Amino acid sequence: MPEPIKALDNLLSLIGHTPIVKLSKTTESFTGQFYAKVEAMNPGQSSKDRIALHIIETAEKEGRLKPGDTIVETTSGNTGFSIAMVSAVRGYKCVLAVSSKSSPDKIDMLRAMGAEVHVCPAHVSADDPRSYYEVAKRIHQERPGSIYINQYFNPLNIEAHYRSSGKEIWEQTSGAITHLVACSGTGGTISGIGRYLKEKNPHIKIIGVDAYGSILKKYHETGVVDPNEIYPYRIEGLGKNLIPTATDFSVIDQFVKVTDQESAHMARSISKTEGIFVGYTSGAALQAVKQLSEQGYFSPKDQVVVIFPDHGSRYMSKIYSDEWMIAQGFMEAESKPVASSLVN
Repeated sequence: MPEPIKALDNLLSLIGHTPIVKLSKTTESFTGQFYAKVEAMNPGQSSKDRIALHIIETAEKEGRLKPGDTIVETTSGNTGFSIAMVSAVRGYKCVLAVSSKSSPDKIDMLRAMGAEVHVCPAHVSADDPRSYYEVAKRIHQERPGSIYINQYFNPLNIEAHYRSSGKEIWEQTSGAITHLVACSGTGGTISGIGRYLKEKNPHIKIIGVDAYGSILKKYHETGVVDPNEIYPYRIEGLGKNLIPTATDFSVIDQFVKVTDQESAHMARSISKTEGIFVGYTSGAALQAVKQLSEQGYFSPKDQVVVIFPDHGSRYMSKIYSDEWMIAQGFMEAESKPVASSLVN
């Protein structure tokens, strides 16, 4: 008898169990040991595969989804791609309200995966009827047989990372991790991982990364939503102009803010020196580590895990485009970094 073919039923079984990779060149001047959790190794090339599968499987178990139904979501791109991927495998329709801040690469990829995409203006208030939050709600209400993932306010977002990412990191580091550094957008990733790690060892420091133009850091420190903190910025999937209930602020020890420009250059540096082709928020996460290191925050014995959320291929028309970088004032025409203000 011939040996049976060793094949997966579909690629969804590949979600999770992403590797941790030791960083060397980008962190050689830092005090401590630094590791990247490379979420681009998921089949959908981002950490959002985890929440898409968990939330959809939960809806199936509860009888709220059947083949042919429609899944609606708000997304900066990565969650949408993951939902479109799972929808294609499971036989659902996928409708996405996408921020105009999302790269053209991401939007094209969503459509290529069969999603119906509605591009919404990024720089409007969350309760504006044109915002991607409100557009997704309206589509859900207008389409019978649809479910709204609602990642910003869905506790399953946290649960997905508590059950998978948090457990993986604890086991991969044999419990030696001392610090976790992760970007915060919906907050599900940092909250789920942080909750799991704090239960294992309450001394582990959970460090959130926020953007200038976002309210998360100040809200964490003061409990106050300050509208004066809100202004346009470039990084996708980082920070917020509202407070997501999918963020458990109690497990986060502190936030660090990073600029669009420094985060973009750090992402490019990671790709060139570590050989890991990363997205914009990966640059933001390691930029936060750099700033903390320069402040003398880490000790030689610290074991720091940094979440690299997605793949660089989704930013070819943005941070990996010299033309885009020059247009933002992040580089001169001769490809030299400059310290200039953001171009709105």
